[in-house]
Amino acid sequence: MTRWGEGTARGAKAGEWLAMYALSIVAALVIASVVVESTGGDWWPVVQALIDGSLRAPGRWGETLGVAAPLLLVALGTVISAKAGLINIGQEGQLLMGAAFATYFGFLIGGPGPLNVVVIMVFGAVGGAVWAGVAGVLRFWRGVPEVLSTLLLVTVSTQAVAYGLRWNWLLLAPGAERGNRNQVSSQLPTDNRIPRPNIFGNEFPVSVYVALILAVVVAFVLARTVWGFRLRMLGLNARAAQRSGVSSVVYGASALAIGGAFAGLAGAAMFAGGGFSFGNFRLVPGFSDNIGWTGLLVALVARERALAAVVAAFVFAGLRTGSGFVNSTGVESRITDVVQGLLVLALLVPPAVMFLRDRARARAAATARV
Repeated sequence: MTRWGEGTARGAKAGEWLAMYALSIVAALVIASVVVESTGGDWWPVVQALIDGSLRAPGRWGETLGVAAPLLLVALGTVISAKAGLINIGQEGQLLMGAAFATYFGFLIGGPGPLNVVVIMVFGAVGGAVWAGVAGVLRFWRGVPEVLSTLLLVTVSTQAVAYGLRWNWLLLAPGAERGNRNQVSSQLPTDNRIPRPNIFGNEFPVSVYVALILAVVVAFVLARTVWGFRLRMLGLNARAAQRSGVSSVVYGASALAIGGAFAGLAGAAMFAGGGFSFGNFRLVPGFSDNIGWTGLLVALVARERALAAVVAAFVFAGLRTGSGFVNSTGVESRITDVVQGLLVLALLVPPAVMFLRDRARARAAATARV
């Protein structure tokens, strides 16, 4: 085939992908509108409320960026694990343990504001890596599937943090600081928090910039370095990778630990960056608030592409921040969960359809040759 023919074929295939995605998204939005109408609401005011709550209202796009940052960090870690062929679904627990490590060592070490922010972020990443490392040890030294161990460790992390919030020498704040609230950590001092610049009336933590930079770094490392090539080789064909000298234990365990480190970093960013009224610069029960699960969906929708995860994280963050405005339309704000689920399905349908079509064509070609 000539170069012109190859370019035409690639263009046609790209057109098919775009058409499939557009059709799937339109179908998802139509179904979502039907669901809204069936609950007694009007779909157009709901759409406007979502846009106002996530973008147009004063200060809202800054809030959306603040939520998108930890979602993106979790997604990046998931991408790294997935490239090695590992299924890590314990991001919620790794994020929570990262926040717990960040809280404990942040108050234990202390220090000047900027230094303490670095301490919090570093130990947050360490906490997530350690927790994911437990699953790595079980996977590569005891043969326990990581999809099972990472999921079960979410429950263990919840109980571990709850235990830590029972004791002052671990995570629990002194009685005078807790007031009427029980089982909360001390509040992070103002000078130890991640800076939150104000741009055009929108305030968000600088962890947004960190997440964007890391997305570029991860994309580059996975696509342009020897380590990234070996990691992708391991994920595509573990046996061929091992025959080429790629250690499944070294690369697999490191990928799982790095994935956990990103989730732990997200937890530290939530603790020190604010923007989550649920925690308000404190570690509390349920602190992770489903950010780990949603970050996993972000990576899934982005099809394990670091740069695509940037857009997906912003969309999911917009649904989250815009849901508070949906109540003003008389529709239950949980309807955004339905929209989110439909969008996830819409973005997963095209790859499945294209895979089945390509496999059917390959079988037909093989039959014709016979």
